[in-house]
Amino acid sequence: MTAAGVAGAAGFAVHDGRAGTSATSQEAAAAAQATADVRRGDVAERRWVTGTLGYAGETAVVAPGPGILTRLPAAGDVIARGGALYETDGVPVLLMYGSRPPWRPFGPGMTDGADVEQLEANLVALGHGGGLTVDRRFTAATAQAVRRWQRAAGLPVTGEVPLGRVVFLPDAVRVGTASLPVGAEVAAGVVVSHGTGAALTVQFQLVPRQLPAAKAGDAVVVTLPDGTSRTGTIQEIGAVSTPAGDENPSQNGGQNQASAPVTVLVEGALTGLRDHTQVQVAVTVAVHQRVLAVPVTALNPVAGGGYEVVVVDGGATRRVAVEAGIFDERAGLVEVRGDGLADGQKVRVPRATS
Repeated sequence: MTAAGVAGAAGFAVHDGRAGTSATSQEAAAAAQATADVRRGDVAERRWVTGTLGYAGETAVVAPGPGILTRLPAAGDVIARGGALYETDGVPVLLMYGSRPPWRPFGPGMTDGADVEQLEANLVALGHGGGLTVDRRFTAATAQAVRRWQRAAGLPVTGEVPLGRVVFLPDAVRVGTASLPVGAEVAAGVVVSHGTGAALTVQFQLVPRQLPAAKAGDAVVVTLPDGTSRTGTIQEIGAVSTPAGDENPSQNGGQNQASAPVTVLVEGALTGLRDHTQVQVAVTVAVHQRVLAVPVTALNPVAGGGYEVVVVDGGATRRVAVEAGIFDERAGLVEVRGDGLADGQKVRVPRATS
């Protein structure tokens, strides 16, 4: 559950008791302090770690066919479906999405295959699939869709796709370093360039014993340098590794502990931020559902240990001993249990000062 969901479930409201009171006794004055509601809802405990913005997903652009390399995109360019990954013999080699690399030309008379289905799915996604059924067969409709795509892309219009004219990769690519200089001879199977995924992600090192329950798909909260927060999702947790020469970290004070790389996808585009910018990531370690909770500021320590809250009922107050459960630092809430404490009551909190 996201922090927004926790706050919404708790639904706390703070009230200022100064309005409409004429009580003059000390007790009435105390009761006139600001109050907050006791609410039943979900409370999440989070652990904060430092993350770094970066582009995840190393990608190698492998040439499926030969030619002379005549153009490369600039480092940092993002190539999406239909864009040119590079150019050979003056003709662009275009990106299509898919998991299977091309190994043969596409054209009438070719045998059925999953590569044909992959090509047809891209033709449809690029807007050239009118009348085309996405299947494993290269038909006259496929050839017509290829012609429409070739015309729009500025390629020779033949209805066939020579080997080496398209590269299939799982997603968009952010161009990194070139492996060949412009003018070099390209052979099938040669790496032309390296890149990464196009989305700016957050990466951090996870220490399993500190966050044992973390898993792919978990929601997190990312706090950016300007103080704003975004929700995110753990996309991937890599293999755990121990730094060389540190096979027994428990004997060196816990330094250089075994850890695993974690990649977080953040909701919405991250603009105006640079690669390697540090951010804070709040990872949920526990969620208690349908519990009573109050603002952390409502807790008052008592002699000998423990806490109490002051319940306000009109002009009367009473002290209730409570046991604190988990704390939600981001929402400013704490789970509480205590005899005589109920949903909908009001508890005293410090009055906000301007």
